Amino acid sequence: MAAKHRLELADKIGSASWRKALETVPRELFLGDAVYVPDKTRGDLWTPVRRSDMSTDDWLTLVYADATLVTQVAGITADAATGAVTGCPTSSSTLPSLVVRMLEAAQIGEGDRVLEIGTGTGYSTALMCHRLGNAEVTSVEYDSVIASRARAAITAAGFAPALPQGDGLYGYAENAEYDRVIATCSVRTIPYAWVRQLRAGGTITAPMGGWMGGVAFAHLTLTDGGTASGRFLEDSLYFMTARAHWPPPRPPMVRGIGEARKSRVDPSILEDRTAVWIAQLAIPQAQISWGDGATFLVDAGTGSRAEALSDPGGGGWCDSTGRSGCGMSLKSPSRRGRGRASRINRAVG
Repeated sequence: MAAKHRLELADKIGSASWRKALETVPRELFLGDAVYVPDKTRGDLWTPVRRSDMSTDDWLTLVYADATLVTQVAGITADAATGAVTGCPTSSSTLPSLVVRMLEAAQIGEGDRVLEIGTGTGYSTALMCHRLGNAEVTSVEYDSVIASRARAAITAAGFAPALPQGDGLYGYAENAEYDRVIATCSVRTIPYAWVRQLRAGGTITAPMGGWMGGVAFAHLTLTDGGTASGRFLEDSLYFMTARAHWPPPRPPMVRGIGEARKSRVDPSILEDRTAVWIAQLAIPQAQISWGDGATFLVDAGTGSRAEALSDPGGGGWCDSTGRSGCGMSLKSPSRRGRGRASRINRAVG
């Protein structure tokens, strides 16, 4: 029955290069005895669904759906949960078609030595082992519980790659050099450790995301000179953020404090994903939120903040407050703020 589901999944994904792996690797081994399903009314509430409470066919239908299945929320795995859990997902089994798109975007092929950042459940690791061989795959996982579960599942599936547990942002120098580095977690910046562990001509493929919510999918190639450069791919892929790159807690936003000024940049432009990506390059420490008709920006480093509302007649106005001279204002009296304002205005205005 599981083999039938695997064939159907491989047909749906339609990847010639990864078809044999999809037909062979049993995804059910990597999901344990339960997964979380989201509450229909509350985005932060997750309920475990257990294999023991379902028929075998219903469980396998769930497992082989081309869907992301959350396996851990707020550090609690689904099979350890005693009831609904509140919080954000911290590990999941990404939908298989997205996993394959990632592997194809990285141009992984026979003979490649691969470093995977973020083992997760281990499903993508097993797909690579099936195609490349155990000796060519190294996968690093930060969370010790997740790493242990993945190791057990990968072993049960018959594979034996290198599975170090630690901070993947440092790579894994012991098995370098690599032909391909892929990240199954999103990062704010590309760690130079990954660059150092590549061979010349090797590539880094990683989804990137900033604290304002802008995302992009980077594909870089290492030159003989030791620098990596490339472009953002057309695919818009996003994975859970590497834990070391999580934003700090955002303070509550208070309306109507500070001096109101006109801005030539309409804050509604920050609802455009390309504009957000460019804006966060100018103010990388910024976080963004919306509420009560206003756009709020806060600098996580200085505490500076700005409140912006759209002008019905066009443009926008900014009501600013905060430390460090209102550094987050779209138009600020401080030298630092003026520099940031000019960068964001040039970028999106």
